[in-house]
Amino acid sequence: MEAFDLNQITGAHAQAGQLYHEFIRSNHLSAGLYCLSAGSTDPQQPHTEDEIYYVIKGAATIRVGDEDRPVQEGCTIFVAKDVEHRFHTITEDLMILVIFAPPRRSLAAQG
Repeated sequence: MEAFDLNQITGAHAQAGQLYHEFIRSNHLSAGLYCLSAGSTDPQQPHTEDEIYYVIKGAATIRVGDEDRPVQEGCTIFVAKDVEHRFHTITEDLMILVIFAPPRRSLAAQG
């Protein structure tokens, strides 16, 4: 069993200095922490894998395809592979758990 503490994950995220920090990777999924500051721009592009976002803290709006929806702590969002999406109007610093299935970027070389 592997268990992860949010304090350790956020510390590793800060140390890595990137918006996204992967902390779990297996043959079938990966998970990471994605953090965006209030007022920032989300630079992500569509992914070749399905993903789930769980908002740990913060507030913003997410656009998935042509639909906008406000999100805040406790929200869970599913985004299918290859669908345009991004967070915008980030009013409070976002901390988001992201789960990719299959693992992030594992299909990019195949597609």
